[in-house]
Amino acid sequence: MSSAPLLQIEDLSVSIDQRPLVQRVGLTISRGERLALVGESGSGKSLTALSVLRLLPQAVLRGRILWKGRDLLSLPESALQPVRGGQIGMVFQEPMTALNPVLSVRQQLTEALAPAHRGSSALAQARLESLLKDVGLAESARILASYPHQLSGGQRQRVLIAMALAGDPELLIADEPTTALDMSLRQQVLELLVRLQDERGLGLLIISHDLPMVRRFAHRVAVMGEGRILEQGPVEEMFERPQHPTTQALIHAAPPRMVSGSAPRADPLLQVRDLSAEYSVRSGFFGRRWRTALEPTSFSLSPGETLGVVGESGSGKSTLAMALLRLSAARVSGQVHLLGQSVLELAPGPLRDLRAKMQPVFQDPYSALSPRRNVLQILSEGLALHFPDMSQSSLLDAVEGVLEEVGLPSDCLGRYPHEFSGGQRQRLAIARALLLKPSLMVLDEPTSALDLTVQRQVLECLVQLQERYGLAYVLISHDLHVVRAMTHRVLVLRHGRVVESGPTEEVLHSPREEYTRQLLDAAFPERLDRRRP
Repeated sequence: MSSAPLLQIEDLSVSIDQRPLVQRVGLTISRGERLALVGESGSGKSLTALSVLRLLPQAVLRGRILWKGRDLLSLPESALQPVRGGQIGMVFQEPMTALNPVLSVRQQLTEALAPAHRGSSALAQARLESLLKDVGLAESARILASYPHQLSGGQRQRVLIAMALAGDPELLIADEPTTALDMSLRQQVLELLVRLQDERGLGLLIISHDLPMVRRFAHRVAVMGEGRILEQGPVEEMFERPQHPTTQALIHAAPPRMVSGSAPRADPLLQVRDLSAEYSVRSGFFGRRWRTALEPTSFSLSPGETLGVVGESGSGKSTLAMALLRLSAARVSGQVHLLGQSVLELAPGPLRDLRAKMQPVFQDPYSALSPRRNVLQILSEGLALHFPDMSQSSLLDAVEGVLEEVGLPSDCLGRYPHEFSGGQRQRLAIARALLLKPSLMVLDEPTSALDLTVQRQVLECLVQLQERYGLAYVLISHDLHVVRAMTHRVLVLRHGRVVESGPTEEVLHSPREEYTRQLLDAAFPERLDRRRP
C-alpha cells in the first residue's frame, strides 16, 4: 500500500438551502487501500462521496478535496470532466435510477470505456465481454442487448460496477455496491474488487451498512453520525474496541428472531397454484422465443404469516412478486386467489378495489417515489383514490400516524424524495403501503437500503403491525439474516424453480439441498468455519 494519499478530504462541509448536512469531515485514501465509510441512514455518507466529484449541484461545498495534490473544489468544470470516470469511478446506490432506461447495456458500457479500448469494434466488444465476465455476468450477448428494466436488481448493480471499472480509474467510490446482490454474489464482487485492486493498485472507498462485509474487506473504517466523523481507525481495532456509542450500536445491531417458530393456523388468505412466468426475448435478427423465468410454483399464506423467498439474483424472486400482484410484463399462467378472488382473472374495476388489500414495497425506493410530489402528496394518493370521501383532517392524521410508525418525523411532509437518504426513502415506501391497511404486503428487498440499526427498527415495526392487524407478508430477500428474523416459512428459488421449502428454522438449520447450504455458508461464515476440519 502506498503511503502517498490519492485522495485527501480536509474540513469538508456540505449544506443545502443553508441547512448544514456534513460538517468538517476529514478522510484520506492511499493507493491500494480499502476505506469503509459506515453509519446510519442520513448520516451524510453518500453526500460525502458525491461531493468528491462535485455531483451535488444544489449544495454549497467548503473545505478542500485534494486529488493527487489538486483541489477538486477549485477546478473549473472542464478540468473536472476527465477526473470523473477516467480517474475516479463511481458506483451509485440505486442502479435503476443510475442507468439510462432508453439505452441498452452495450450503449451505456461503450460510453464508459476508456479511450484505449475504443480503437475498433472488435477491441471494444472484447473489453465489454471481459468487463461482464469480471463482475459475474454470464450470457454476455443477452446482457449487452438488454435494457435496464429487463435485468434483475442484482444484474443492474453488477452492470453499474462494470461501468465504473470501464474507464480504468485509480480510485473507485462504491456507494452500497453489494446492496442488491445475494450473499454468494456479494462475496464474488468483493473478491473481484480485491483482485482488481491488487492488479491495478486501486484505492477503494466503500460506503456500506453491511458490517460483516466491512470487517472482512476493509483496511480502515470511518464511522459517520449526524454529518460528522465520529471515529476512525484500523478495521480490527474498530470492531474489537469501538469507542463511540454509535459504533457500538452498529456492531451489535444484527436482528434477532422476532416471530414464533410456527406459522399461525388459519384459513389461507392467499392461495397460489402452479404460478409460472415467461418472457419474450429476441432470437436472431427477426425471431423471438419464450424464456421461462418462473417454473410452476404453489404455496398458501395465512393471516399473520410471513413467507420468505430467497435465492441468488436472477433466480425469479422479483418475477414471483410481480406475478402475484399482476404487475408483471411476462406471460403469466396459473392461479392466484386473494381473499377468495382470482387476481389473474379479475376485470380492471374489481382488480383496482382488490389492490387496496395487496400492497407492494418495491426494491428501489427512489424510482418508486414520484420526484415531482412531496411526502404528503405521495402518501395521500392511495387514500384519496380508495377513500374519496375521507376529510382532509382525517387524511392528514392518517399520514402523520403512519410516518410515526416507520420512524419518520411529521415535519417532513413538505419535502421531496431527493431530500431523503436511501434508507429514509425506503421507509416512505413502506409507509405508503401501510396506509391502506392491506391484508397482504409483498416486500421486495424492503431493508436492502437500510443500515443495521434502522433495518432492525423497520423489521420490528413490520412484526408489530403484523401482530396488530394480522397482516400476511411475502418477504423477498437475499439477506438471510432478515429472513431468519421475521419469516415463518421459506421458499428457496434457483433459476426460477423451487428447490427447497419448509419452516424457516428447519430450512436454515438443516437444509436438504446443497444450493441452500451454499447460500447459508455465504451469509453465515461461522457455519463454514465450523464445518472445516
